[in-house]
Parts: sequence; C-alpha cells; structure tokens
Amino acid sequence: MGKEYEKNKIEILNSVLSKSNTSENPYNETINSAYFNSNSYFTNFKNELLDQYKGHALDEIEGSEFVETKYGETLKITQKEKIDFNIKKHPIKDELLCDLTLVPKIGKIRETKLNEEGYNSIPSLLEHERYFHDAKIVLNKINNNSFAKIFHLAKKSSFENSLKCLHYNDISNFKFMDIETLGLSKNVPIILIGIVEIKGKYVQSNQYFLRDKGDESAILYGFYNHLNEDSVYVTYNGASFDVPFIKSRFNYYSMDYNHNLINYDLLYYVRKLWKNKLPNCQLTTVEEHIFDIRRKNDVPGRYIPGYYETYLKEKNIGPIIPIIKHNRMDIVSLANFLMKMVNEV
Repeated sequence: MGKEYEKNKIEILNSVLSKSNTSENPYNETINSAYFNSNSYFTNFKNELLDQYKGHALDEIEGSEFVETKYGETLKITQKEKIDFNIKKHPIKDELLCDLTLVPKIGKIRETKLNEEGYNSIPSLLEHERYFHDAKIVLNKINNNSFAKIFHLAKKSSFENSLKCLHYNDISNFKFMDIETLGLSKNVPIILIGIVEIKGKYVQSNQYFLRDKGDESAILYGFYNHLNEDSVYVTYNGASFDVPFIKSRFNYYSMDYNHNLINYDLLYYVRKLWKNKLPNCQLTTVEEHIFDIRRKNDVPGRYIPGYYETYLKEKNIGPIIPIIKHNRMDIVSLANFLMKMVNEV
C-alpha cells in the first residue's frame, strides 16, 4: 500500500495524539493496529482488489461452477478442507435417567425430596403413585433412540448434556451454516450462503453467491437442497439472525421452507464454556484465544455490503473474494468449535 499506507498511518496517529494527554511516542504496533482496523485500510484494500482482479470472471474463482436450479442459474463455490471430525461418546442416557426434573411437575426441590425417599432414577418413579405415568413417557423418549427426542430432553437437563448427546446423530446430518447479507434488515437480500458438511476426514463447504440481486431465489434453493428432516443446523448467533433471516427471504419469494430444524447456536455454548477466557464472544475472538487462529486480510461484516455494491458497480470480482473467504472461514471454524466443545465438556 506504500505511500497511501504511510499517509493514513500519520493521519490516524495525529488523531490518536490529539485525544491523548500522555502519549508522545505511541508504539508502532498500536499505530498499525489502528490502521488495520480503520475505514482507510479497508478502502485501500478494496482498491487493491479491484486492480488485482480487473478482467477476471466469476468462474475463475477456485472451486466455482454455475449450477442450474428450478429458480434459475446460480454460482456455487465448493472447497474441501482436511478435518478429522471426531466427537467423544458420552454416557448421556445414564445421566438423563438420573435426572428426575425431566419428568413434568418435578423441579429441583421436589427432586431432592424424592431422592430422600429413595427415588434416585426415572425408572424408580415407575413405582411412584403420582409420577409413574409421566416417568413412563420420559423413559420411552430416552429409549427411543430418536435424536430429536434425546436432544430436547438433554437440553432441558443442562447445556452440557445437550452437547453430550450429539453422537446419537449421524455427523453427516450436521449443517454448519452462515450467511452474508446486504444489511441487518430482513428486507435486504442474502448475498452469500455457506454450508459445511462432513465428508469422512474432510469437511466440504458449498457457498451460493448472489451474482446480481435478481438471483436470490436461486441461491436459496441451492442451499435448501442440502437440507432434509434429519439435518441439524450449527450456527453462530444463527438462532437470532441467520435462520430467521433465511426463513423471511423464503417467505418473500413464496418459496416453501418446510423444515423446523434443531439449531446448535454455538454463541450460546461459547458464553457458557469460555466467556471467562475471552475479552468478548465474537467468532474471530474465539478463533484467536481458543484456537490460536489469526485471520489475514479478513473483511469484517460491516464492510461486506459496501464491498458487494462495489462489485456490482464496477463489474469486478475483486471485492467479493475476501467476502467468500470470510464466510468459508466462519463455517469451517464452527466445525472446529463444536468438536472441541463436545470433547471438553
């Protein structure tokens, strides 16, 4: 970035000094950190990308191909990454059988009293005059081997147990998902949907990119083809943002979205497991502090709409290259997060 970089460093330094009563010689590291998080840096970076990719076409992006859907053609980008996804098998059923609070109308206080009376497991409640009927229903759910039923019981029991029950599902059903949008309002389009699936000792990412704003129904349909009734979402803040956003866009185009999938929102689990180890719970912060991963030339979400609009205006793929990389890193990280969580809990 040369002269432009030095010029912007000086401007930021002057701004820092004007607000400081003590700093006469700020460290270069501090100056660089400020610059690499500034609007100037991301403007310069975007301009560099425009120069670098001038004249390049979408199908030159690694792993890209145009695929036809019932809603038209869309661009799919496929990549593989080696991750030996193994999760520990926990004796979750034994723990659930000892949790009397899974039976309706039994809370912690009532559980303690029942323990004192000799009822130390759900099967023992089959001999209880008041609780035998509900205990039988819960036992049937535990012994049914339905992942959905075990998950909902485990989630009611504790957040740890909701992780421990994961091995009761086929790992091919896990769908690590993240979206990039033109803003936070549900009235704007999704510009990129990424989904990672486990394929043996690899994870495979498929990303559906919005070539122009008229293609959104096609990328939605491409994504939807990866789902079935057994699929389990793994997201980061997806319960509050990604999943409702996707559903709203399906509704916008009057497209069917018939799945009500279990969603492991890992932001919730990060707060439970690692909050005291982290300055904040942003995904990239978890990467740095828990996994020692530091991204290079990553474009934060707040700049993505502007980068995408520049791609449309200039008809230049440069600004979307880091968006695609950002999204892929997010969904691959979720696979690592989940594996570590299950094995540590």
